[in-house]
Amino acid sequence: MTHLRNLCILLPAACLLAQTPAPTPAGQAPLPPNTFLLPLPGPPAPAVPPDRVVIAVGERKITAADFDRIIDSLPEQYRAQTRGANRTQFANNLVQMLVLAQEGRRQKLDQTAEFHFQVENLLANVTMVEIAKSAKPAEAELRKYYDDHKTEFEQARARHILIRFQGSQVPVKTGQKDLTDAEALAKAQALRQRIAGGEDFAKIATEESDDAGSGAKGGDLGDFSHGAMVAAFDQAAFALKPGELSEPVRTQFGYHLIKLESKGVKSFEEARPSLESKLGPQRNQQALQDLVKKASVTLDPEFFPPPAQPK
Repeated sequence: MTHLRNLCILLPAACLLAQTPAPTPAGQAPLPPNTFLLPLPGPPAPAVPPDRVVIAVGERKITAADFDRIIDSLPEQYRAQTRGANRTQFANNLVQMLVLAQEGRRQKLDQTAEFHFQVENLLANVTMVEIAKSAKPAEAELRKYYDDHKTEFEQARARHILIRFQGSQVPVKTGQKDLTDAEALAKAQALRQRIAGGEDFAKIATEESDDAGSGAKGGDLGDFSHGAMVAAFDQAAFALKPGELSEPVRTQFGYHLIKLESKGVKSFEEARPSLESKLGPQRNQQALQDLVKKASVTLDPEFFPPPAQPK
């Protein structure tokens, strides 16, 4: 497939999304903002022979099969609407792109260095997509990383009570005093004594916590993994045993009392998406570095001096 054909196949997505919406017909209510992002109802494309020419722009012919392949090259979220309600709009955008491309050839813009650089850049992006497909981490690699780093996939469920102090990003409740650091710590310690003495954690959280969101739910934070909370909170929460209550934990938001409800480890299947997102880019980068090593690359050392080393 030629560079130009690659360009023609991959650019319609940008054309479709960059187009100004067509004027609303008289008597019809305008569509709400971002409607183009939603799957719109509409008739599917009629069944025609795959070799039937459905778009012609000068000498450029696009068959029904070509058109279907172009749609397949779009991001998945746009395919259904492009085959349905937006089919004609997409075809018009494609026509505009082809007309511009033909005008560019007439002006010999396809012979410029800028054009060839853009084609190389496009080809590089397409190649990187293919490399990403082939460099997808193998099952054994995913399982080994999972087994070697299970602590990364720990999950906790906890409740907390937040007592804010001056300078906290959490706003002061109406009618309450803006506590100093020492006053906030003293209040957190007093509340801890009440809970240790048998009072209900959730009830105190609802009444006293300065975290309005979780406070309304008795301090419930739901399930969270390592890194979801600020470092001091994360460390304290995962150090607890289920049912344990922490000492006051200081963060930039205030002092927290944390009660751990449960703790466990995500299963391999639950962790798979994060494993793939973590290991995939590393393999892609390694594959790219291997290609660079195999290539014959020369940089003029005078024009491209090596970066300065940190002192």
